[in-house]
Amino acid sequence: MSKTELLKKLLPGFIPLFVFIAVDEIWGTRAGLVAALIIGCAEMIWIWLKERRFDRFVLFDTGLLIALGSVSILLDNDIIFKLKPGLVELILCAVLAVSAFSKLNVIGLMTQRYMKDMEINQQQMAQFRKTMQLMFFVFFAHTLLVFYAAFYLSNEAWAFISGGLFYILFAVVFGYEFIRQKMKFRKTAAIPEDEEWLPIVNEEGGIIGKAPRSACHRGEKLLHPVVHLHVFNSQKHVYLQKRPMNKLVQPGKWDTAVGGHISADETLETALKREAYEEIGLTQFSAKMVKTYRWDSELESELVYVFTTHDFKSIHLHSEEVVEGRFWTPKQIETNIGQGIFTTNFEYEYRLLKKEIF
Repeated sequence: MSKTELLKKLLPGFIPLFVFIAVDEIWGTRAGLVAALIIGCAEMIWIWLKERRFDRFVLFDTGLLIALGSVSILLDNDIIFKLKPGLVELILCAVLAVSAFSKLNVIGLMTQRYMKDMEINQQQMAQFRKTMQLMFFVFFAHTLLVFYAAFYLSNEAWAFISGGLFYILFAVVFGYEFIRQKMKFRKTAAIPEDEEWLPIVNEEGGIIGKAPRSACHRGEKLLHPVVHLHVFNSQKHVYLQKRPMNKLVQPGKWDTAVGGHISADETLETALKREAYEEIGLTQFSAKMVKTYRWDSELESELVYVFTTHDFKSIHLHSEEVVEGRFWTPKQIETNIGQGIFTTNFEYEYRLLKKEIF
């Protein structure tokens, strides 16, 4: 659901409240309640005639408005009525919290129900969830302000905070999102046509979208999958490759025998075989996946699939991506850990796999 469509869905439910505020200022609470009831009923009839459905949000808003307003008149205490916008928004915040921070995306399900002709992929849904998280914090703060205004501020201040300020905040949130998406689109539009695209995944490995390689390496924390292959000989010595000095990350250091990205629309097995040949010339090998973990650095976030193999005889270096390669004994590795010889990623991974491998 687009931001404009979402605004159209929410706007009718708040119209009775604004009608009440306007009429109440001129003719009093009773007149305001009557006007709100008429407007709410008219809205529901119009929506039914146009779309053949009852708008539950309008019904709830009008009903709660009348209930709290009536109690307020009977008790001759308008504080109960003043709390009504805060109570409504508190329910909205609860729905946003569940949708944004749990696996049950209520708003997402409603979106798919009402917008059946619109397909929303997992990447768009993930972005929508981030927007809902921002909305939750903004509107929860506004809800607290409404409660404060009901008890401690003037009627005029309460009317603005509970009414106009809500829409101002709504416009600011979606204005911010609109500008952010525009800037993101411009960055994407500037990407060269021949740049490699990588899949974007969740921590379970499910693909939720894709992004160009440069976007994955500029600190945006787009989680993307990579393969690592540890090569052993019969003495359990570990084959490592030395990175060239022109590498952006960890230049000149010794690293895992094979490490590389999985391209978009490429399988795990295909990526492993391609990277093994490109980096150390390894072919015709069998590999076993032993671990999966997340690796975060200042530049990127990776979901690492770790493989091991004992097939090493076809290794031959033929790429400028690798300066040197040789086997290291476990003792040599242990002696040099923390000395700036190895990449930080290899040292972390070595500790992870030490018990399983040795």
